[in-house]
Amino acid sequence: MNLAGNTILITGGASGIGLALAERFLQAGSEVIICGRREDKLQEARQMYPTLHTRVCDLAQESERVSLVQWVCQEFPHLNVVINNAGIQKRTQLINTQEEWTAHQQEIAINLEAPIHLSMLSIPLLRQQPNAVLINITSGLAFAPAAFAPIYSATKAALHSFTLSLRHQLLPIGIQVVEIAPPAVNTDLGGPGLHTFGAPLDDFADAVMQRLQAGELEIGYGTSEIVRNASRAELNEAFSRINSR
Repeated sequence: MNLAGNTILITGGASGIGLALAERFLQAGSEVIICGRREDKLQEARQMYPTLHTRVCDLAQESERVSLVQWVCQEFPHLNVVINNAGIQKRTQLINTQEEWTAHQQEIAINLEAPIHLSMLSIPLLRQQPNAVLINITSGLAFAPAAFAPIYSATKAALHSFTLSLRHQLLPIGIQVVEIAPPAVNTDLGGPGLHTFGAPLDDFADAVMQRLQAGELEIGYGTSEIVRNASRAELNEAFSRINSR
């Protein structure tokens, strides 16, 4: 993948992995649009990187996903890269949970429904562009789930499966489909302070950019690189290790 000369949409791009990738694509010479639910976070990102384009969007809502793509088609008709990065992680105890189903439904909508729907909505525009790329951010937990985040892990496993099928279907029309499967990364995913044990964000993002440039289609890092290539027995060991913490 050429890192320069692209027009890129990154969902959940106001913080964490999304913002780190946005920064690097800007530095490489691409135009970047980010979207997110919180206008204040988008404004903070734009203060750091004034050339960013921003759009407030609640990806859990079907109508807002449709509006986002319509706006992008009108304002950025040369869009050739979509990065489905937005995600939320809830630590859920399935025994005697007191949460309403709507809280879990939002996790599924943002982590799974949104990237599937946005991928489908984006295909008509992407297929018109040279060097079109669709990137889905999954997780090492797609391969070896964390029992403390069962719904998050399940959505990422489903997105991994969808990405494989999407890659197969889009190959004949020239849209490259890439999967990035992060390990735990030191971001605020799930809440501040929960992932301080994770990989440094800058190290992870730098490695991802290098491997995107090298043309890799499935990218892990650290522990997620191990599990995405693991045998069934090794995945069982990884599951036990993750859930013994």
